[in-house]
Amino acid sequence: MKAPLRFTARRSFTAAAAAITLCVLTATAAHAAQDTLTIGLIPAEDSQAMIESSKQVIEQLQQQTGMKVKPFVATDYNGIIEALRAKKLDVAYLGPFSYVLAASVADVEAFSVAVTKKSGKSAYKSLIVVRKDSGINSVEGLKGHTFAFVDPSSASGHLFPKSGLEQAGYDPAKLFSRVVFSGSHDASLLAVANKKVDAAAVADRIYASAIAKGQLRQDELSVVWTSSDIPESPMVWRKDLDPAVKEKVARALANIKDVPWGDQGMLNGFQPTTDAAYNVVRDTAKVLKLDLRSMK
Repeated sequence: MKAPLRFTARRSFTAAAAAITLCVLTATAAHAAQDTLTIGLIPAEDSQAMIESSKQVIEQLQQQTGMKVKPFVATDYNGIIEALRAKKLDVAYLGPFSYVLAASVADVEAFSVAVTKKSGKSAYKSLIVVRKDSGINSVEGLKGHTFAFVDPSSASGHLFPKSGLEQAGYDPAKLFSRVVFSGSHDASLLAVANKKVDAAAVADRIYASAIAKGQLRQDELSVVWTSSDIPESPMVWRKDLDPAVKEKVARALANIKDVPWGDQGMLNGFQPTTDAAYNVVRDTAKVLKLDLRSMK
Protein backbone atom coordinates (compact mmCIF):
# COMPACT_ATOMS: atom_id res chain seq x y z
CA MET A 1 0.00 0.00 0.00
CA LYS A 2 2.91 2.37 0.58
CA ALA A 3 4.16 2.43 -3.05
CA PRO A 4 0.94 3.96 -4.45
CA LEU A 5 1.05 6.59 -1.68
CA ARG A 6 4.62 7.54 -2.59
CA PHE A 7 3.61 7.72 -6.24
CA THR A 8 0.63 9.96 -5.38
CA ALA A 9 2.78 12.23 -3.23
CA ARG A 10 5.44 12.48 -5.92
CA ARG A 11 2.79 13.23 -8.57
CA SER A 12 1.20 15.88 -6.32
CA PHE A 13 4.59 17.48 -5.66
CA THR A 14 5.40 17.49 -9.40
CA ALA A 15 2.02 19.05 -10.25
CA ALA A 16 2.44 21.68 -7.55
CA ALA A 17 5.95 22.52 -8.77
CA ALA A 18 4.69 22.80 -12.34
CA ALA A 19 1.85 25.07 -11.23
CA ILE A 20 4.25 27.32 -9.32
CA THR A 21 6.62 27.47 -12.29
CA LEU A 22 3.72 28.34 -14.59
CA CYS A 23 2.58 31.14 -12.26
CA VAL A 24 6.11 32.55 -12.06
CA LEU A 25 6.49 32.43 -15.84
CA THR A 26 3.08 34.02 -16.35
CA ALA A 27 3.83 36.77 -13.85
CA THR A 28 7.22 37.37 -15.44
CA ALA A 29 5.68 37.57 -18.92
CA ALA A 30 2.97 39.94 -17.69
CA HIS A 31 5.57 42.14 -16.02
CA ALA A 32 7.69 42.16 -19.17
CA ALA A 33 4.68 43.09 -21.29
CA GLN A 34 4.13 46.16 -19.16
CA ASP A 35 7.60 47.53 -19.88
CA THR A 36 6.09 49.06 -23.04
CA LEU A 37 2.89 51.06 -23.37
CA THR A 38 1.42 51.10 -26.87
CA ILE A 39 -0.66 54.19 -27.63
CA GLY A 40 -2.82 54.79 -30.69
CA LEU A 41 -3.36 58.27 -32.13
CA ILE A 42 -6.26 59.37 -34.33
CA PRO A 43 -5.25 60.41 -37.86
CA ALA A 44 -6.03 64.14 -37.51
CA GLU A 45 -2.93 64.85 -39.60
CA ASP A 46 -0.56 62.61 -41.55
CA SER A 47 1.07 59.90 -39.43
CA GLN A 48 4.49 61.49 -38.98
CA ALA A 49 3.02 64.92 -38.28
CA MET A 50 0.72 63.44 -35.65
CA ILE A 51 3.62 61.69 -33.92
CA GLU A 52 5.74 64.84 -34.06
CA SER A 53 2.94 67.03 -32.65
CA SER A 54 2.47 64.54 -29.80
CA LYS A 55 6.20 64.01 -29.20
CA GLN A 56 6.54 66.01 -25.98
CA VAL A 57 3.46 64.42 -24.43
CA ILE A 58 4.80 60.96 -25.28
CA GLU A 59 8.20 61.86 -23.79
CA GLN A 60 6.56 63.13 -20.58
CA LEU A 61 4.43 59.99 -20.40
CA GLN A 62 7.59 57.88 -20.66
CA GLN A 63 9.37 59.84 -17.96
CA GLN A 64 6.47 59.78 -15.51
CA THR A 65 5.44 56.14 -15.98
CA GLY A 66 8.92 54.71 -16.39
CA MET A 67 7.65 52.76 -19.39
CA LYS A 68 8.65 52.89 -23.03
CA VAL A 69 5.79 54.48 -24.95
CA LYS A 70 5.32 53.28 -28.51
CA PRO A 71 3.02 55.48 -30.66
CA PHE A 72 0.92 54.13 -33.52
CA VAL A 73 -1.07 56.17 -36.05
CA ALA A 74 -3.52 54.34 -38.30
CA THR A 75 -4.69 55.59 -41.68
CA ASP A 76 -8.23 55.94 -40.35
CA TYR A 77 -10.30 55.66 -37.17
CA ASN A 78 -11.19 52.03 -37.78
CA GLY A 79 -7.51 51.10 -37.81
CA ILE A 80 -7.19 52.27 -34.18
CA ILE A 81 -10.41 50.53 -33.16
CA GLU A 82 -9.28 47.25 -34.75
CA ALA A 83 -5.90 47.50 -32.98
CA LEU A 84 -7.67 48.01 -29.64
CA ARG A 85 -9.99 45.09 -30.28
CA ALA A 86 -7.01 42.86 -31.17
CA LYS A 87 -5.22 44.03 -27.98
CA LYS A 88 -2.34 45.45 -29.98
CA LEU A 89 -2.83 48.80 -28.21
CA ASP A 90 -3.05 49.54 -24.48
CA VAL A 91 -4.23 53.14 -24.69
CA ALA A 92 -5.58 55.27 -27.52
CA TYR A 93 -6.58 58.85 -28.26
CA LEU A 94 -9.90 58.69 -30.10
CA GLY A 95 -12.47 61.09 -31.46
CA PRO A 96 -15.81 61.22 -29.58
CA PHE A 97 -17.70 59.15 -32.13
CA SER A 98 -14.87 56.73 -32.82
CA TYR A 99 -14.77 56.16 -29.03
CA VAL A 100 -18.49 55.38 -28.91
CA LEU A 101 -17.98 53.03 -31.85
CA ALA A 102 -14.96 51.40 -30.15
CA ALA A 103 -16.90 50.97 -26.88
CA SER A 104 -19.60 49.08 -28.77
CA VAL A 105 -17.22 46.55 -30.35
CA ALA A 106 -14.11 46.45 -28.15
CA ASP A 107 -13.62 46.17 -24.39
CA VAL A 108 -12.48 49.78 -23.84
CA GLU A 109 -13.51 52.78 -21.75
CA ALA A 110 -12.80 56.52 -21.75
CA PHE A 111 -10.84 57.70 -18.73
CA SER A 112 -9.31 61.11 -19.46
CA VAL A 113 -9.62 64.23 -21.63
CA ALA A 114 -7.15 67.01 -22.39
CA VAL A 115 -7.69 70.48 -20.98
CA THR A 116 -5.80 73.28 -22.71
CA LYS A 117 -4.85 76.69 -21.39
CA LYS A 118 -6.34 78.27 -24.51
CA SER A 119 -9.88 77.01 -24.03
CA GLY A 120 -9.89 75.97 -20.38
CA LYS A 121 -12.57 73.39 -21.17
CA SER A 122 -12.93 69.88 -22.50
CA ALA A 123 -15.31 70.47 -25.42
CA TYR A 124 -15.08 71.75 -28.99
CA LYS A 125 -17.33 72.48 -31.97
CA SER A 126 -17.83 71.45 -35.58
CA LEU A 127 -17.78 74.10 -38.29
CA ILE A 128 -18.88 74.17 -41.91
CA VAL A 129 -16.45 76.37 -43.81
CA VAL A 130 -16.52 77.83 -47.33
CA ARG A 131 -14.29 80.13 -49.36
CA LYS A 132 -15.19 83.78 -48.86
CA ASP A 133 -15.37 84.31 -52.62
CA SER A 134 -17.78 81.37 -53.10
CA GLY A 135 -20.94 83.41 -52.68
CA ILE A 136 -22.15 80.93 -50.03
CA ASN A 137 -23.36 82.74 -46.92
CA SER A 138 -25.63 80.20 -45.23
CA VAL A 139 -26.51 76.52 -45.03
CA GLU A 140 -29.23 77.15 -47.62
CA GLY A 141 -26.52 78.44 -49.95
CA LEU A 142 -24.78 75.03 -49.84
CA LYS A 143 -27.49 73.52 -52.05
CA GLY A 144 -26.06 72.03 -55.24
CA HIS A 145 -22.43 72.49 -54.15
CA THR A 146 -19.67 69.94 -53.49
CA PHE A 147 -18.86 69.02 -49.91
CA ALA A 148 -16.13 67.25 -47.91
CA PHE A 149 -16.65 65.28 -44.74
CA VAL A 150 -13.59 63.91 -42.91
CA ASP A 151 -14.27 60.27 -42.05
CA PRO A 152 -17.48 58.29 -41.49
CA SER A 153 -16.48 57.88 -37.81
CA SER A 154 -15.50 61.52 -37.22
CA ALA A 155 -17.72 63.41 -34.76
CA SER A 156 -16.95 66.97 -35.86
CA GLY A 157 -16.02 66.02 -39.41
CA HIS A 158 -19.16 64.01 -40.19
CA LEU A 159 -21.70 62.93 -37.58
CA PHE A 160 -22.46 66.22 -35.80
CA PRO A 161 -22.64 68.36 -38.96
CA LYS A 162 -24.73 65.73 -40.71
CA SER A 163 -27.09 65.57 -37.74
CA GLY A 164 -27.20 69.37 -37.57
CA LEU A 165 -28.16 69.61 -41.23
CA GLU A 166 -30.91 67.01 -40.80
CA GLN A 167 -32.29 68.76 -37.71
CA ALA A 168 -32.37 72.01 -39.71
CA GLY A 169 -34.53 70.29 -42.31
CA TYR A 170 -31.91 69.41 -44.94
CA ASP A 171 -31.16 65.99 -46.37
CA PRO A 172 -27.36 65.85 -46.91
CA ALA A 173 -27.86 63.23 -49.64
CA LYS A 174 -29.89 65.74 -51.64
CA LEU A 175 -28.37 69.03 -50.47
CA PHE A 176 -24.96 68.53 -52.09
CA SER A 177 -24.11 67.76 -55.71
CA ARG A 178 -21.18 65.56 -54.59
CA VAL A 179 -19.82 64.40 -51.24
CA VAL A 180 -16.30 63.10 -50.52
CA PHE A 181 -14.49 61.87 -47.42
CA SER A 182 -11.08 63.54 -47.29
CA GLY A 183 -9.51 61.39 -44.55
CA SER A 184 -8.41 64.27 -42.28
CA HIS A 185 -9.51 67.73 -41.15
CA ASP A 186 -6.39 69.27 -42.69
CA ALA A 187 -7.15 67.67 -46.04
CA SER A 188 -10.72 69.00 -45.93
CA LEU A 189 -9.54 72.54 -45.23
CA LEU A 190 -7.02 72.41 -48.06
CA ALA A 191 -9.65 70.97 -50.40
CA VAL A 192 -11.84 74.04 -49.78
CA ALA A 193 -8.93 76.50 -50.00
CA ASN A 194 -7.71 74.92 -53.26
CA LYS A 195 -11.24 74.83 -54.77
CA LYS A 196 -11.38 71.04 -54.89
CA VAL A 197 -14.69 71.23 -53.00
CA ASP A 198 -16.96 74.15 -52.16
CA ALA A 199 -17.43 73.47 -48.44
CA ALA A 200 -16.31 71.16 -45.66
CA ALA A 201 -17.06 70.18 -42.06
CA VAL A 202 -14.09 70.42 -39.68
CA ALA A 203 -13.22 70.81 -36.00
CA ASP A 204 -13.01 74.44 -34.83
CA ARG A 205 -9.63 73.96 -33.17
CA ILE A 206 -8.06 72.49 -36.32
CA TYR A 207 -9.42 75.39 -38.36
CA ALA A 208 -7.92 77.86 -35.85
CA SER A 209 -4.63 75.94 -35.80
CA ALA A 210 -4.34 76.00 -39.61
CA ILE A 211 -4.73 79.79 -39.57
CA ALA A 212 -2.26 80.17 -36.70
CA LYS A 213 0.32 78.07 -38.57
CA GLY A 214 -0.14 80.09 -41.74
CA GLN A 215 -1.56 77.14 -43.68
CA LEU A 216 -4.68 79.24 -44.32
CA ARG A 217 -5.25 82.97 -44.35
CA GLN A 218 -7.83 84.49 -42.01
CA ASP A 219 -9.53 86.22 -44.95
CA GLU A 220 -9.59 83.08 -47.11
CA LEU A 221 -12.46 81.09 -45.58
CA SER A 222 -15.64 81.85 -43.66
CA VAL A 223 -17.91 79.84 -41.34
CA VAL A 224 -21.56 79.28 -42.30
CA TRP A 225 -22.58 76.82 -39.55
CA THR A 226 -21.42 76.02 -36.01
CA SER A 227 -22.46 73.06 -33.87
CA SER A 228 -23.23 72.94 -30.17
CA ASP A 229 -20.48 71.67 -27.85
CA ILE A 230 -19.03 68.23 -28.60
CA PRO A 231 -17.31 66.37 -25.73
CA GLU A 232 -13.55 66.41 -26.17
CA SER A 233 -11.68 63.53 -27.77
CA PRO A 234 -10.93 61.05 -24.96
CA MET A 235 -8.01 58.96 -23.94
CA VAL A 236 -9.24 55.38 -23.64
CA TRP A 237 -7.75 52.20 -22.32
CA ARG A 238 -8.54 48.52 -22.55
CA LYS A 239 -10.63 47.49 -19.58
CA ASP A 240 -8.35 44.48 -18.98
CA LEU A 241 -5.20 46.63 -18.71
CA ASP A 242 -3.28 46.06 -15.46
CA PRO A 243 -4.84 48.32 -12.76
CA ALA A 244 -1.37 49.41 -11.65
CA VAL A 245 -0.59 50.53 -15.21
CA LYS A 246 -3.94 52.36 -15.40
CA GLU A 247 -3.13 54.25 -12.22
CA LYS A 248 0.34 55.18 -13.51
CA VAL A 249 -0.98 56.40 -16.86
CA ALA A 250 -3.87 58.43 -15.41
CA ARG A 251 -1.58 60.09 -12.85
CA ALA A 252 1.05 60.87 -15.48
CA LEU A 253 -1.45 62.42 -17.90
CA ALA A 254 -2.91 64.62 -15.14
CA ASN A 255 0.59 66.00 -14.49
CA ILE A 256 1.51 66.77 -18.10
CA LYS A 257 1.32 70.54 -18.51
CA ASP A 258 2.88 73.35 -20.55
CA VAL A 259 3.59 71.15 -23.57
CA PRO A 260 1.82 71.31 -26.97
CA TRP A 261 -0.83 68.72 -27.76
CA GLY A 262 -1.50 68.54 -31.48
CA ASP A 263 -3.94 71.20 -32.66
CA GLN A 264 -5.28 71.88 -29.16
CA GLY A 265 -2.50 74.18 -27.98
CA MET A 266 -0.69 74.08 -24.64
CA LEU A 267 -1.81 71.39 -22.25
CA ASN A 268 -3.02 72.08 -18.75
CA GLY A 269 -3.19 68.40 -17.85
CA PHE A 270 -5.75 65.70 -18.55
CA GLN A 271 -8.84 65.51 -16.37
CA PRO A 272 -10.91 62.39 -15.61
CA THR A 273 -13.92 61.57 -17.76
CA THR A 274 -16.42 58.72 -17.97
CA ASP A 275 -18.28 56.77 -20.61
CA ALA A 276 -21.50 58.65 -19.73
CA ALA A 277 -20.00 61.93 -20.99
CA TYR A 278 -20.38 60.55 -24.52
CA ASN A 279 -24.11 59.82 -24.34
CA VAL A 280 -24.68 63.01 -26.37
CA VAL A 281 -22.71 61.35 -29.15
CA ARG A 282 -24.85 58.23 -28.88
CA ASP A 283 -27.95 60.45 -29.08
CA THR A 284 -26.59 61.99 -32.27
CA ALA A 285 -26.10 58.52 -33.71
CA LYS A 286 -29.76 57.81 -32.93
CA VAL A 287 -30.86 60.97 -34.77
CA LEU A 288 -28.97 59.64 -37.79
CA LYS A 289 -30.44 56.16 -37.22
CA LEU A 290 -27.00 54.60 -37.10
CA ASP A 291 -26.40 51.06 -35.92
CA LEU A 292 -23.00 51.37 -34.26
CA ARG A 293 -22.16 47.68 -34.48
CA SER A 294 -23.01 47.55 -38.18
CA MET A 295 -20.35 50.19 -38.83
CA LYS A 296 -17.55 47.76 -37.93
